[in-house]
This record gives sequence, C-alpha cells and structure tokens, in this order.
Amino acid sequence: MAIHKILKMGDPRLLRTATAVTQFDTPELHALVADLWDTMRAASGAGLAAPQIGVNLQVVVFGSDQPNPRYPDRPLVPRTELINPAITPLTSMEEEDWEGCLSVPGLRGKVPRWSRIRYTGFDPSGQLIEREVEGFHARVVQHECDHLWGQLYPMRVRDFAQFGFVEELFPGLKAAESDD
Repeated sequence: MAIHKILKMGDPRLLRTATAVTQFDTPELHALVADLWDTMRAASGAGLAAPQIGVNLQVVVFGSDQPNPRYPDRPLVPRTELINPAITPLTSMEEEDWEGCLSVPGLRGKVPRWSRIRYTGFDPSGQLIEREVEGFHARVVQHECDHLWGQLYPMRVRDFAQFGFVEELFPGLKAAESDD
C-alpha cells in the first residue's frame, strides 16, 4: 500500500474530532487500514490513528507480533484494527507512565491513564470487537483513541517537570528507541 507523512503537533487537523465510519468492508476502508499499518511499521510506532495521516475518520491500528524497538520492555499488544471505538474505565485508578507519539517527535511525557478499561468498536468488516484490558495495552488504546477526539498526549501531562526531550530525559536511550 502506501507510507504517509505523519502530521506533527501544531497541525490543526490533529485537533479535530474524527467522523464515524458509516460503511464497512469497502475497498477504501481496507486500503486506509493497510496504509496505517505500513506507515506505523515504517515509523516503528506502537499504534497510529487515521487523523495522524490527515484522514478524519475514527480508525486506529495498534499492536504487533514482535517487540517494538521504541518500547522494547513492554508486553506485546495484539494487532488490532479498531473503528468507531468507545472506551469505558473499569476502575477510577489511574497509572502514570511515559508516552511518546509519532506526531510529537523527540519528546516524552508522563501521562495518567485509567489502569483498566473496556473498549468496543468494529473491525474493517464491521464485526464487533469487545475487550477488557489493563496496563500497557490499555494505555496504547487510550492514547490512539485520543487522536480521534482531537487530543495529543501533552494535553494530558499534569507535571511538566515530567515532560521533555528524549535525549535529556533518557540520556542512555538508543536512537532506535527514541525516534518518536
């Protein structure tokens, strides 16, 4: 398929609320999903949302069958194509952890996220997806879905002493692990 340019923070298209997908199992939707996977893999991302490539639709992809060079110590998240998602917290407990973003290259910040969530949505064929997840999987889903609602992770940072350039925050981090 195609590798697209990833929009960066400051582009107003990243601040829009994405439109729900109304037609499933179309060649256009399957092509978009394939382009998201190709673009995400080329950038070593943990996930990617359609608005990040300038497409204003509620479509995200995330996960991998192998460890991610940017997050080598994190557990694997199953490869998922999620359309028109909804997230429900299963606890009020939040966990703060470091996040990066392909649309905010070179920076990382500590972001609070619900520790356990239920997410629902559809795959590209229109089949229902329902999962209860926690930890890194829950974080990735919340991060990617935020893109559909015009949110970037820096908007969620509470303590800006915990936000900065990767090379300053993590001086020993290898280049492959810091490319956001």
